[in-house]
Amino acid sequence: MEQSSFEGDAIDRILQGPKRYVNLCIVAVNVLVFFLVELTGSSEDTQHMVNWGASWLPYILDGQYFRLFTCMFLHFGIVHLGNNMIVLLFLGDTLEQLTGHLKYGLICLGGGLAGSIASFAHAYASGEYYVSAGASGCVFAVTGALLYIVLRNRGRLGTLTVRKMVILAALSIYNGMVSVGVDNYAHVGGFVGGFVLCVLLYRKKVSTEWEVRS
Repeated sequence: MEQSSFEGDAIDRILQGPKRYVNLCIVAVNVLVFFLVELTGSSEDTQHMVNWGASWLPYILDGQYFRLFTCMFLHFGIVHLGNNMIVLLFLGDTLEQLTGHLKYGLICLGGGLAGSIASFAHAYASGEYYVSAGASGCVFAVTGALLYIVLRNRGRLGTLTVRKMVILAALSIYNGMVSVGVDNYAHVGGFVGGFVLCVLLYRKKVSTEWEVRS
């Protein structure tokens, strides 16, 4: 019979036991920024989003590099926010427990920044001018990092397997490719960035609470 600390409802892991406060703070900042944007205008108003720091190629080329970071905390509408935050809440909680607070923050935000840079590079190379915003780069960074950790643990970590992680990433990227208005370059950039950062930062523990026992 196998036992794993992944057993049980994921919600219980968030509400009980040690708090994954870095992930919760990132989610909270995204939600707070969304409501501030709504209070001062509309999150679905493109110009208003640019005013708040969304990614916009001409402004970045003019030296406003901060937009590569601030765009990660802006969302076009409540559905966009909700989709990203729900996934980040659960996957981020798992990754922070595995890597620790500081490393999680570096992977999540660093990978998200990699996604923003990938989106910017594509816009610059293609000449396509579009406004980009959202935490999906961070979400994909977390996914890429979890894939690496599962690989390091012989293809399985509790209920997580390489197959599950690859399918999750593939379906998400495919959905971005066939959907209108999705910045798929940010997704791919975030995934690669999270994977690489996890390679650099993650150290497998010899014996942890995550070990599967038979």
